Amino acid sequence: MRRTVFNEDHEAFRETIRAFIEAEVVPVYDEWFAAGQAPREFYYKLGELGIFGINVPEEFGGAGMDSHKFEAVLYEETARAGVQFGGSGVHVLLALPYIKMLATDEQKKRYLPKFVTGEEMWAIAMTEPGTGSDLAGMKSTAKLSEDGTHYVLNGAKTFITGGVHADKVIVCARTAAPTAEDRRHGISLFAVDTKSEGYSVGRKLDKLGLRTSDTAELAFVDVKVPVEDLLGEENKGFSYLGHNLASERWGIAFGAYAQAAAAVRFAKQYVQDRTVFGKPVAAFQNTKFELAACQAEVDAAEAVADRATEALDAGELTPAEAASAKLFCTEVAHRVIDRCLQLHGGYGYMNEYPIARLYADNRVNRIYGGTSEVMKMIIAKNMGL
Repeated sequence: MRRTVFNEDHEAFRETIRAFIEAEVVPVYDEWFAAGQAPREFYYKLGELGIFGINVPEEFGGAGMDSHKFEAVLYEETARAGVQFGGSGVHVLLALPYIKMLATDEQKKRYLPKFVTGEEMWAIAMTEPGTGSDLAGMKSTAKLSEDGTHYVLNGAKTFITGGVHADKVIVCARTAAPTAEDRRHGISLFAVDTKSEGYSVGRKLDKLGLRTSDTAELAFVDVKVPVEDLLGEENKGFSYLGHNLASERWGIAFGAYAQAAAAVRFAKQYVQDRTVFGKPVAAFQNTKFELAACQAEVDAAEAVADRATEALDAGELTPAEAASAKLFCTEVAHRVIDRCLQLHGGYGYMNEYPIARLYADNRVNRIYGGTSEVMKMIIAKNMGL
């Protein structure tokens, strides 16, 4: 089926990205995998390539686009090559929307030029030890100083992707106690400089998958955050967090579809090259049937992902539609990647093969951004159930 979601500009961008990955990432990716993170210098290369500035206004050094389709191309091309761009996805997909939505003109002038070049990498710190998805239960606090010039930040965060290399982190903290009527009241967002006294990076977490993205624990002990770095209004942070969930879940959905498509590509190539009992594995009927079934699921996920992309660009992607896309695409990817690994036999369990890494990378898609169970609750509520 002919796709209509991408135009000539997107395809030209695809060619550039594919060549960049082949030249700059594939030759060193095993080193990144062993180290558990991409090198900090790599992000400067992404900045030079213009990756970070696609959706940043021109006045701040960006390309001034207002579309997620270039991000979609990135998802497809990194999955196709079996690589990741470290923790840089958080920089663009998660942090940038908050800056664009909440930052004042003065803040944008300070933040965005260095954001575009990669000179300052951003992360976002929501989750805390012991709270998980219950953001309303967060304990980190930010108390305004007596002279009103800064907040004093104390607390801890965990599972922070990009946390090791981050130069700036959007930290969620309580500026007021929750009320009996609303547990979500009192949360605010701050742009915190990681060089601040009292700010520290704890363990770089040892993850099952996404090995090249630096995920860490963070701690704050009497960190002074200037009032000029409050993002948006005080105590309205929870509503801000909910505002960007649709785009975050779209990213997970599209990325999962891209991973499923890549898995079929890897498996097809493997079964054509691998010989068993004197003939290629691809010659067996079971192989053909398995790959055909996987391709049918990928085709369906592609249609869902593309539809969600168009809706997101049009500003029409609802929370329920985003939840549905995430649920469907991540569950499809789970099934397809598992079946494609099976076709690799024992070699599919070896990390030197991209299908093994893809299997581990994919697993978190049904957890972060809201679990599959949470997605079902959102969809059911939208159905009036």
